[in-house]
Amino acid sequence: MDGLSPIDGWALLAILAKAAGYAAALVAMGGPLFVAVFRSAPGDVLRVARQLAVGAAILGLAVLALRFGIRSARISGMGFEGAVDPMMLGLVWDSPLGTAALWRGAGELLILAVLIEGTIGLTASLLGALLVAVSYTLVGHSLGDPRWLLAVLVGVHLLAGAFWIGALAPLHRAAGLTGGTVLLHRFGIIASGTVAVLILAGLTFAWLMIGSFGGLFGTAYGWTLIAKIIVVTGLLGLAANNKLRLVPALASGDPTASTNLRRSIRMEIIAVALILLATATLTSITTPPVNL
Repeated sequence: MDGLSPIDGWALLAILAKAAGYAAALVAMGGPLFVAVFRSAPGDVLRVARQLAVGAAILGLAVLALRFGIRSARISGMGFEGAVDPMMLGLVWDSPLGTAALWRGAGELLILAVLIEGTIGLTASLLGALLVAVSYTLVGHSLGDPRWLLAVLVGVHLLAGAFWIGALAPLHRAAGLTGGTVLLHRFGIIASGTVAVLILAGLTFAWLMIGSFGGLFGTAYGWTLIAKIIVVTGLLGLAANNKLRLVPALASGDPTASTNLRRSIRMEIIAVALILLATATLTSITTPPVNL
């Protein structure tokens, strides 16, 4: 198939590590965003957001270090020896991944400040979230043309996605609390706007990578993107069902609504994991049609 790189064990490991890195970055970025927007949320819910953000930031730092070894092993073709070879690691450090790692590492360290309650801790962690988003504009397919438009689209797409993904676990907790309905309803209103931005930025970026409908159906990149869009459509269906049916049912006192809503949010988390795997595949072993 056109645009598909050779797939071996290191390529699969690269996909898994990159997907884990995406998940860690989005949850870490989403924590401060959630706390900033919903500062009046119940204490238990804010605690979940803060603790998950910190755990994800630490995981993100570990994955970042792991990815250097994987990249070194892949470009050297030496397997594990290449993964620990100082010269190869130096070459990776001098690549765009090294520059992005500095921004991402600094951002994830700043996100740890979300544990400090108050304006200073929140401001530092929000700055960290912004640095992590910027780091993804320095690598991968965003380095193509038009450079600045692609970078802006990636940054906006990530921040909007982080707001949604970082909120899933806190909302899961809120769905089991008395009085959590207000928070869930307010999230649904705000998310209606951020999801529209998320989709618009993602589709625009995808079209710039594909360039034509022929590229969509005739390449590995296109078929992987189609698989991703199918899962995204399912995720949007779950979110719409939550907003239009399950949250109103919870507000009306339906005794089954809390269980159903929490189950639906868990399904959203599974869908997000599949989307991140598809995204990691797109950026690891496929070439955008415009670059073929």
